[in-house]
Amino acid sequence: MKLVRRNHPYFNTFPSLFEEIFKDDFFSTRSGGLHVPAVNVKESDAAFTLEVVAPGRSKEDFKIEVNKDLLTISSKIEDTKEEKDENGKYTRREFTYRSFTRSFTLPETVDGEHIGATYDKGILHLTLPKMEAAKEKAPKLIEIA
Repeated sequence: MKLVRRNHPYFNTFPSLFEEIFKDDFFSTRSGGLHVPAVNVKESDAAFTLEVVAPGRSKEDFKIEVNKDLLTISSKIEDTKEEKDENGKYTRREFTYRSFTRSFTLPETVDGEHIGATYDKGILHLTLPKMEAAKEKAPKLIEIA
């Protein structure tokens, strides 16, 4: 049995709650559901770069931790919206809680002491530099004596 969204004329008379329940994005972050952001991983000769897509946050919302060979990126947002009438009574009060955790096992070639991070335009950028010994070097020509 499937849960299918239907456009029935009788549902138009009910509050928008029914519309919210049957929308395709019911489990998106907008509705407070579970969401794990996408992560792009790039490798160059000098470093690994991670891009975590997490719009609507600030750099203070993130926690980045390295424990042995495990890199953990987490974020937590708690938001409260209130509307009161002229008597100071609540007419509407909403709570939103969004969080995620992503963990990555670091290869031995990463220099865990010099990991850098920036947050710009909804994307968290992490740079994981490689140790000098792990960086690819140009071929060396050995002369015969």
